[in-house]
Amino acid sequence: MNSISEIRRLSANLSNTLSIVQTVQNCYDIFIDINNYIYCSLHQNHQIIRKSLNNSFNQVKIVAGTGVSGSTSFMLNGPHGIFVDTNLDLYVADRSNHRIQLFPLGQSDGIKVAGSGSSPSTINLNEPTAVILDANKYVFIVDYGNHRIIGSGPNGFRCLVGCNGSGSAANQLKSPRAISFDTYGSIFIADGTNNRIQKLALMTNSCSKFDPTKEYLS
Repeated sequence: MNSISEIRRLSANLSNTLSIVQTVQNCYDIFIDINNYIYCSLHQNHQIIRKSLNNSFNQVKIVAGTGVSGSTSFMLNGPHGIFVDTNLDLYVADRSNHRIQLFPLGQSDGIKVAGSGSSPSTINLNEPTAVILDANKYVFIVDYGNHRIIGSGPNGFRCLVGCNGSGSAANQLKSPRAISFDTYGSIFIADGTNNRIQKLALMTNSCSKFDPTKEYLS
């Protein structure tokens, strides 16, 4: 019999928790959209599920994946990081398929936006673990297996940091796992095997390029 895992919400005063979603396995990643729906990435079940946080009676809904691993447009294989934009479109780091899939709102058929065979101009990936969009809807990817961060722009995708292979120098990464933006547009990277957090500072006087040499915390 499968054990039950769950997502719990911690109260503002940190005094108690409340069960929000129960699942048959752990969530690799969670995301809360602008309508207060929580999403869970079920890595081992090859699915993304969603539930409203406003209505405790709202049922859990499968929004991507079939529960069986596969590489077709409506299947996932070991999904990891997820992101939902302001249009409520879902982006999935489909790790074992080496791609980023976009599931437009209400659609179960995904569109490959990065990875081998996608279009327009793109880049090959190796086990991506996270995906995030900035305020301009540019896509940023943790390319875990290639030890680098990928970003999109007007001319397609390009490498931002870790472009010369893995390592522990300030401009290198080793098995990065997650990224996040601050309000200034800088990127923070969970640099897994290097046991540190790296910061890519946005250089606003240099055509909005990133400075990949900032080590924020180690």
